[in-house]
Amino acid sequence: MATEGVPNPSREGGAELIQVDGTGFNRVGRREGLWTYLKRVWDFRHFVIFDSKSRIAGESSDDNLGRLWMVLNPILNGAAYFLVFGILLGTSRGIENFIAYLIIGVFMYRFTASTIVAGSKAISGNRALVTAFNFPRMTLPLAINVREMMRNVTTYVTMFALILLIPPLEPITWKWLVFIPIVALQFLFNLGLSLVLARIVADWNDFTHILTFGTRIWMYLSAVFYSVDRFADLPLILALMNANPLFNVLDMSRDVLLYDTWPDPMRWLILGGWTVGLLIIGTLMFWQGEEKYGRER
Repeated sequence: MATEGVPNPSREGGAELIQVDGTGFNRVGRREGLWTYLKRVWDFRHFVIFDSKSRIAGESSDDNLGRLWMVLNPILNGAAYFLVFGILLGTSRGIENFIAYLIIGVFMYRFTASTIVAGSKAISGNRALVTAFNFPRMTLPLAINVREMMRNVTTYVTMFALILLIPPLEPITWKWLVFIPIVALQFLFNLGLSLVLARIVADWNDFTHILTFGTRIWMYLSAVFYSVDRFADLPLILALMNANPLFNVLDMSRDVLLYDTWPDPMRWLILGGWTVGLLIIGTLMFWQGEEKYGRER
């Protein structure tokens, strides 16, 4: 009788046979139970942090300005939007401190847009890694979201500086601290949406083209560079705008940073509902596709 885990050589018809106990081996990409799977994701938390930091350090290494582009990109985009929409199209009319209003809109929008676009490619962009190793694939979109959050810390510091330096100057109040839970909720919202999109793109890579178009439309529908008050006489459009989670992020951020106002509790409920729903749906969708990710297409 073979000892467990020890090869047992025997001869059959002159050929040597080796029996190996394979109970300790797992099929690459095997889907575990949901709770066990989530615990394994937690066990990889150090890898997620290390991967996020190392990728940020390696980015823009070929550029002379390096990571300064993380700050320059949203500033240049904001300047372009100010020229086109604020000056040429006149969307700044009726908005108090339009420059700061636009800065917050551009910076906060970019956080969500860049995160979900990168997160959607977490599986499709790492096929070699996914097919070669047995690990919880959810760590890939999680690492992307953590990396984008780390990258945006510098961006938010720049945003605060611009708000404080560009006239009319805005005072710092205790309400600015509310910005922290707003960003935390936005991070969780981005993660949930990234999980949903990563599963869709893993099955249908053509969806990346639709996503690029969709994020641009989403920006136009989120009051990044105009006031939602222009729809005051259109209750249906106003209701749809208020149900937009990204608009709620922008509106709450502007309340605490510009207007010294506590965000409407309904904003928290709407954004919180979107976040919880996407996290649950995204986790289940991504986990159910775990076995498919390790297969060659």
